[in-house]
Amino acid sequence: MFTNGVFDILHRGHVTYLAEARALGATLAIALNSDASVKRLGKATTGDQRPPRRLAVVAALECVSLVTWFDEDTPIRRILECRPDRLVKGGDWPPDTIVGAAEVRGWGGTVHSIPFRHDRSTTRLLEKIRL
Repeated sequence: MFTNGVFDILHRGHVTYLAEARALGATLAIALNSDASVKRLGKATTGDQRPPRRLAVVAALECVSLVTWFDEDTPIRRILECRPDRLVKGGDWPPDTIVGAAEVRGWGGTVHSIPFRHDRSTTRLLEKIRL
């Protein structure tokens, strides 16, 4: 299993998502966006952007097998290096926009979408805090 994301504000929605992703396979590899990648993409975040700290927190989760990071705008290089048999993303990503989906399917893998939970999203969490 392979997934990617920023994971700068780790909350129960992320933990649930990662546990569900892990349940689809024996191992779960995660690629985190580096701070440079996040900034270039113009994503507004409020958490800790330093990859070593985020790596340590995500790696401490029982469901996670391997964590790495990437500086590019997308994790395609990591996907090609890892060659996962399963690629997973949250349901807020339409299947035709998932980076690496065509490549994974091309070598016989599958792409999975974990249902999006509005009550467990980072955006919703930040909206509640701002109220």
